[in-house]
Amino acid sequence: MSKARTGQIGDAAAEIYEEFFVPALFDQWPPRLLDKTGVRRGEQVLDVGCGTGALTREALAWVGAVGSVAALDPNDGMRAVAGRMCPGALLHAGVAEDLPFADDSFDRVVSQFVLMFCTDRRRAVAQMARVLRPGGTLGILTWAQVAENPGYDAMATLVRRLFGDVQADALLAPFVIGTPELLRDELADAFSEVEIVRLDGEACFPSVEAWVRTDVKGWTLGDLIDDDQYEHLLRAAARELAVFAGTDGVVRFPAPALAAVARQPV
Repeated sequence: MSKARTGQIGDAAAEIYEEFFVPALFDQWPPRLLDKTGVRRGEQVLDVGCGTGALTREALAWVGAVGSVAALDPNDGMRAVAGRMCPGALLHAGVAEDLPFADDSFDRVVSQFVLMFCTDRRRAVAQMARVLRPGGTLGILTWAQVAENPGYDAMATLVRRLFGDVQADALLAPFVIGTPELLRDELADAFSEVEIVRLDGEACFPSVEAWVRTDVKGWTLGDLIDDDQYEHLLRAAARELAVFAGTDGVVRFPAPALAAVARQPV
């Protein structure tokens, strides 16, 4: 479960993540988070837990040539893809709990769907606060609780019935701080005032088969489900998750997120 809880995947999975997960779930969020965080042209921005760079490349476009974007991730495979996808970003290996930057280094710090995987969330937030300049802004996105995400709620129920708690809990790891109260609590030590808003979103996969493949082959379930189990899951999902597919076979379901914005005092 350690890989599931920390969101770590292998090199091949990172390529699948970029090809399938990013368009299905993650591309819709970067402009909204950067807008909420107030990112402007010419600023210095840090993307914590950059993954394959969905947020990093959008931030590069927002700050322009006169700004800069640093991006940090502990996963070699993720950073390799980000390096290819985000020319111009300053990529760093590291974890949120121990940021390799001086105090007051950035105008904005952003982090998209990462905080839930940190081994010490409050320390990670404290580190983000430390590297923010006076008057700077932190913007964090997390998934809303799985009860508000009918697709993954149903898939987790199916996985639990087929394979047990370990695999199902791995699938649910991204949703563990999915209420405003839980998210606010993680930021409370470092920031006295935090604004949290719920943002509507949508998951969109080309088919049920593509959805299952992405979650197993492009995420941490790959280490927990063997080839025979994967084929079993595909057959069961074709029957039990077909309700999420339209007449064109495309899977769509609500996937809301929570955005937390906090500002450093001037």
